[in-house]
Amino acid sequence: MIDLHIDAWRAWAPGVDAPADWAAWAADPHPIVDRGEQPACDFVPAMQRRRLSRLARIVMHAAWPLCGGDEQLPFVFASRHGETTHTFAMLDEIGREAPLSPTRFGLSVHNAIAGQWSILRGQRGESVAIAGEADTFEHAIVEAAALLGEGASAAIVVVAEELPAEAYDGWIDDVPFSYTLALRVSLAGGGPRWRLSLGENTGATPAAGEPHALRFVRALHHGATLDHPWKTRRWTWQPIA
Repeated sequence: MIDLHIDAWRAWAPGVDAPADWAAWAADPHPIVDRGEQPACDFVPAMQRRRLSRLARIVMHAAWPLCGGDEQLPFVFASRHGETTHTFAMLDEIGREAPLSPTRFGLSVHNAIAGQWSILRGQRGESVAIAGEADTFEHAIVEAAALLGEGASAAIVVVAEELPAEAYDGWIDDVPFSYTLALRVSLAGGGPRWRLSLGENTGATPAAGEPHALRFVRALHHGATLDHPWKTRRWTWQPIA
């Protein structure tokens, strides 16, 4: 069982960005169409911004305002599928017997975005990159709780996915559109307090539809309990008064 405070959060999906957008979506969820939009990330210098993939831009856009300019906070990046766009492009190069781009390879590894965050922000502390299953979000929270338990005043947790290429249809079926959710969590902050508990799953199946991290956004708005069954695990989010 984990108790923590969500001191601040930000989310992004195509056409849904501002707090008012998410409040409207949480009140009346609607299908989100991904046409390849991406945040501008004008706060990143142009030279470095050119190296940011779409997934990296999504992450930076959501997480950047949650960390003060001089703060040194642990950073947990979580993505089940990671940089599928870079990976697919490299596979295409291999199929065409074209030379692989070392830069593309370096930016495709799972901890690349965490590394870019550390460089761009001047962060010298812990950064962690996690790839799990459908409950990757919860595993990221467990990691953040461990960092808080070791003395960190707060931690930044980001879960993000990018809509994969059509070639992955039938293989990746849990990313209907690109999205990210960034949280600033602490053990004694001023934000709402939530409890995450883990129990045994005896047969429940995950809810279909929007990504689980965005179902959590709805729970944040409504202050509602949220269950997330996956295989033998059953995670429960509960707001604590």
